[in-house]
Amino acid sequence: MFTGTENKISGLSGLLARRAEWREAGRTVVFTNGCFDILHAGHVSYLEFARQQGDVLIIGMNSDASVQRNKGPERPVNKEADRARVLAALACVDAVVLFDEDEPLNIIGKLLPDVLVKGEDWAHYVSGREIVEQNGGKVVLAPLVAGRSTTGIIEMIRSSGN
Repeated sequence: MFTGTENKISGLSGLLARRAEWREAGRTVVFTNGCFDILHAGHVSYLEFARQQGDVLIIGMNSDASVQRNKGPERPVNKEADRARVLAALACVDAVVLFDEDEPLNIIGKLLPDVLVKGEDWAHYVSGREIVEQNGGKVVLAPLVAGRSTTGIIEMIRSSGN
């Protein structure tokens, strides 16, 4: 059964074609990235905030290999195909693209989003900030939802099993 989410998950070349269409239509493109391993209320608030910064929201999602390098060998909990499908099902998300690097600099450099959003916990370092700002875009920091984190959820599950 076709659910409509599959057309939101794209490779970079397909996404660049869509980006050209959005740019031609004068739409403001917002980009954010992350692992999105166990989707929770903090993620949903963050993504809704990101979508409010423009007309189109693209999510760069770390591949399984990238998550393992960044988070450790026991992560991700959910595989990339499942994580991408869950993100694509959200109404606020227009496109999901996977990346295998530790940071999404290649995608950001090719997409040149109008707005780059990261959580305020990344204020000290926003990957791609220079690329976006040098090309006339802006960086916006999203507020965090207190007490909501994937690592916290995983720790709670592990401690309840002992």
